[in-house]
Amino acid sequence: MRKIKSILIVTLSFILLTFGMTGCNEQGLKKVTIAEVTHSIFYAPQYVAIEAGYFKDEGIDVQLILTQGADKTMAALLSNEAQVGFMGPEASIYVYNQGSKDYAINFAQVTKRDGTFLVGRTEIDSFNFDMLKGKQIIGGRKGGMPEMTLEYVLKNQGLTLGENLAEGNTQVRTDIQFAAMGGAFVGGEGDFVTLFEPTATQLEEQGQGYILASMGQLSGEIPYTAYSALSSYMAKNPDMIQKFTNAIYKGQQYVETHTAEEIADLIAPQFKEMKKEQLVKVVQRYKDNDTWCTDPILKEESLNRLMDVMELAGELNQRPAYQELVNTTFAEEAVK
Repeated sequence: MRKIKSILIVTLSFILLTFGMTGCNEQGLKKVTIAEVTHSIFYAPQYVAIEAGYFKDEGIDVQLILTQGADKTMAALLSNEAQVGFMGPEASIYVYNQGSKDYAINFAQVTKRDGTFLVGRTEIDSFNFDMLKGKQIIGGRKGGMPEMTLEYVLKNQGLTLGENLAEGNTQVRTDIQFAAMGGAFVGGEGDFVTLFEPTATQLEEQGQGYILASMGQLSGEIPYTAYSALSSYMAKNPDMIQKFTNAIYKGQQYVETHTAEEIADLIAPQFKEMKKEQLVKVVQRYKDNDTWCTDPILKEESLNRLMDVMELAGELNQRPAYQELVNTTFAEEAVK
């Protein structure tokens, strides 16, 4: 929480001096930069929309920039480095609660569950959460969705969080950068780690870790990742937001109605380092977990559940109104 505050304060001090601009490419497509929190198969509907040409059909030329963390994604949005942010809605809540006048508004939800998996050092046929007592888990940045959801699951499983492992506590480490979590675990840090795909499967196939549990299955439905834009950009570019949402909805529908193999074939250019069988395996795992929304409408009860998780993690002292943080107009029109 402190980290995201410091980054946003620095970013806001320069926002009047930095002007991110969208133009048109040689084909007449309007350029839109998306800052994505991570590059993962977890976001398959987005890559389907890119590779199937749904964005181009709407007159949009999408450019992706990888930020590795919701705090950095929000910073890119606030500084106008990107026009659209793709991250957990918790980041927009933090900014709103800090009193920012031009804050991020969520307009399209993509994932409805946590996309991380608990990975251990040994294969355990009958894993149960009591095995985490007295153990250390690399959980990600404090106040980020992966870390908060992990705490939510652990507490619901009856575990006590703390640093004194000798007393049977479970320690969640928040001092390792998001992008470095897998490497730190392989290097000997922690007893367990939570990882997105494809990293989790890659470690398993290399014999360096074993998937033990799905955080998404255990946490239940939650608006884990959504698209947002600054209120000022949204007011000036409603047509762009609508076309963008239309493309995402088409990507969601494709993922809903096609097989894991068909999806894997389509998004393969986004994951050139993976073999086809790996890609199919990961897509199927996410499909089995009921990971993806079938439409982009972020409902009020879902946002309330997210804020429940944030409160349990001690990261929320004020619950903003749903209407302040979410605009469903574009999603509802796309579904029509």
